[in-house]
Amino acid sequence: MTFNPFKEKGVSKDEFFINWNNMYPKSYDKNEVDPYTRLRVILMNGTEYESNWFLHQFSRHCSNNELRRDLALVRRNEQQQQKKIACLKPIDETILETTIGYEQLAVDLTAHLARTEPNEYVKQVLDFALLEDFDHLYRYSDLLENDAGIHAEKLVGNYTEIMPGRPTIAEHRHPNDDVRFWVDYKSADPRTKLHISIITAAEQQTMNYYMNLGCFYHNDYGRKLFQEIAMIEEQHVSSYGSLMDTTTSWLECLLLHEYTECYLYYSCMHDETHPKIKKIWEAHLDQELGHLHLAAKLLEKYENRGWEDVFTCGGDFPEILKLESNKDYIRDIIANTVRNTSNKEEITPLVNLPEEHDYFKYQSIVNTPLRSVPSHDVISNYIKKHGQDYRYQDEAHPIKELNNRKKDNIDVGRVPGK
Repeated sequence: MTFNPFKEKGVSKDEFFINWNNMYPKSYDKNEVDPYTRLRVILMNGTEYESNWFLHQFSRHCSNNELRRDLALVRRNEQQQQKKIACLKPIDETILETTIGYEQLAVDLTAHLARTEPNEYVKQVLDFALLEDFDHLYRYSDLLENDAGIHAEKLVGNYTEIMPGRPTIAEHRHPNDDVRFWVDYKSADPRTKLHISIITAAEQQTMNYYMNLGCFYHNDYGRKLFQEIAMIEEQHVSSYGSLMDTTTSWLECLLLHEYTECYLYYSCMHDETHPKIKKIWEAHLDQELGHLHLAAKLLEKYENRGWEDVFTCGGDFPEILKLESNKDYIRDIIANTVRNTSNKEEITPLVNLPEEHDYFKYQSIVNTPLRSVPSHDVISNYIKKHGQDYRYQDEAHPIKELNNRKKDNIDVGRVPGK
């Protein structure tokens, strides 16, 4: 059954706002909640963050106060939605437990988008970062088990394996190599436009979370690990954000943002297993439909363009976004691309880089001495204390060099030929 948000009514702008009681829902129980419910909460919180930052930037680049008031109206409701979603997280969920959710979302969301992405270049970019977030999940999980005695497989519900991906130490690239070719939205498949918007917002939220909360971790090992991985998240946001069509107008971007939010709430509504949270997704979808119709009216008023000019395929939603286990897909990507890196806009095997490449120059600065690299230090110290690293995997690692649990490999993906 197709769903076209432009043909659905939604609520009027007079019905956008809610009171304080409705803005503070009952939190989920972290010990009973389905892991993918937790991930949907993180996903939609990040989506609302992105909407708010975009609307502020739009307003700061707009000289028409009548239009800025419309933006403020939508932004206020987006803020209320974000506050409501954020409070679904329970008080007793720690910074690091939430972090496991962030990284599991990055893994299974990216894998889903990559598996369904029609643009081969965009798929390559997704697969590339997928292995890096997969490794982050492993590093944080070892920290969690070491510091709190909590096995992360309980948090991820056994849906996602926990083992090395592309080692984090190998992920540090020169900024020149995290800028991608932008995608022409005029000819792009609607799924591609949605995927770029969704993954950019999700990774941006992770970056912001680590930037702001990592320093509140209770020991130096954790603070340093958050610091290092936050730098990789900056690279991911740069990479994904640069895929966006640079020729779209502010009002066209507004329409794309609202369309994306409608699509995600619609997907969450159909995929949610928690009855009370499902009702929140339904209510927010109705509000976002109102935002979408307002955005369409603004596009017509100020640019004399209909929504059909942006969504030339008719506006129907593609198949819903579904969070699910991607173990086999991830293993395949590890087996075939773990030694890839980036050369300007292109993803390429590390062995293809010349010795004087910026990658090696940057590595020699940030990763010297090797023993001071936090992501390596966390695993090495865990092994010293426990005899082997902490993992949750169904079978042997697909890369022989990464199968040794008694030594943290820092050469794969970083040293040519290793």
